[in-house]
Amino acid sequence: MTLAGAAREPGAGDELAARIDRQEAVVGVLGLGYVGLPLAVEVARSGFRVLGFDISDRVVEGINAGRSHIQDVPADVVARFVEAGTLSATADLSRLAECDAVSICVPTPLNKTKDPDLSYVIAAAQAVMHGLRPGQLVILESTTYPGTTREVILPILEETGLQVGADFFLCFSPERVDPGNAVWHTRNTPKVLGGVTAACREAGLALYSRVFDVMVPVESAEAAELTKVYENTFRMINIALANELAQACDRLGVDVWEVIDAAATKPFGFMKFTPGPGLGGHCIPLDPHYLSWKMRTLAFRTRMIELASEINSEMPEFVVQKVSDCLNDARKSVKGSRVLVLGVAYKKDIDDLRESPALEIIRQLQEKGAEVSFHDPFCDTIHDDGHTPIQGLPMHSVELSDAVLGGADLVLVVTDHSGVDYARVAELARLVVDTRGVMRDPPQHVIGLSRRPAPQPRLRLVSAG
Repeated sequence: MTLAGAAREPGAGDELAARIDRQEAVVGVLGLGYVGLPLAVEVARSGFRVLGFDISDRVVEGINAGRSHIQDVPADVVARFVEAGTLSATADLSRLAECDAVSICVPTPLNKTKDPDLSYVIAAAQAVMHGLRPGQLVILESTTYPGTTREVILPILEETGLQVGADFFLCFSPERVDPGNAVWHTRNTPKVLGGVTAACREAGLALYSRVFDVMVPVESAEAAELTKVYENTFRMINIALANELAQACDRLGVDVWEVIDAAATKPFGFMKFTPGPGLGGHCIPLDPHYLSWKMRTLAFRTRMIELASEINSEMPEFVVQKVSDCLNDARKSVKGSRVLVLGVAYKKDIDDLRESPALEIIRQLQEKGAEVSFHDPFCDTIHDDGHTPIQGLPMHSVELSDAVLGGADLVLVVTDHSGVDYARVAELARLVVDTRGVMRDPPQHVIGLSRRPAPQPRLRLVSAG
């Protein structure tokens, strides 16, 4: 495959393409977390030798021993590639020079003012720069604002004197990881990729088209960067609309779940989003703010992002007020009441606590004097994350026994894990606040996000005739 134009001498791009075609290319994955490890496994599955890099000795040692620290990556799969010699891990960043291609999969958090913290990305780029050599391909996967690849990564790599698009190749290809999704995973999710130059894009496609089922090339790195933040901004805004609808329904005395289910029967022009206790995870609560920050530097205000963020961030407080009202109706105060939180992961059937609204809900309940415990079949312990000042950390998941359910003054469903018997919860608990709509047609002591004048029947479709 030729990576640049015709009628020229063979160059670094041709050598890289030949190594990819012969599956001799060594692929480095820098950062072996929720994005990096699944990517490393799929690259190894495609027949390339993968060298993973991580600053955690625990992660490196675990992978080299055939273990997985990521729920969506089975340990036996890791062990198979390790034993075959196609996957290994190291904390020695000097070995980046051994790689023909390097995918950067490091965190891009926000600071307290919701500005991008690119320290991990910059450190990764500097590590790559120290070993950069002609013919290398570098792909940034970490979510960030439009312009990062060209404005931040490229100048660091160009300190070597090598020329982008001729000596080395630089792309952006956003991760699209959805933890716990049994249908869409790393390989079969369409992969967007844009290069700093056309030759960079072709180099990235040469490698990734062997790893992913469907490639979606775009004209520039900036277009790929913006694609990622737009995807999650779309979800954030529509979730905010659903959360605002829940609050409106609460005041109107209408069942929000019935309204959403009815609206979802429209076969065109509607996409179903559901309310909940707040936003969590590594993408939706954070990614839109990268775009918001970038546009502020250009004197443009992203008003929909700001408003949606405000609505979503208010949901934990709305839930805590629900708990308070429910206890008050039962002639109990929040102070001294025993509240059992069901589910603390940010979404169902995963073990991820990042940005989980459950943490803020627990903090607010404790602040009001509640005695809070939790049960989560996936998250055994809540540790101090340095952000949410929860009392009594570490907290450990309690057994969901009859005594625990019956002994709580109120059970609060925050995460709707599939394995929980919610009928049993409704039967044994004195009071329940269900933020996820898992208890349809509930008894009177179960309260949802919106008020119910009386228990409502589930939506029925009736055909004419």
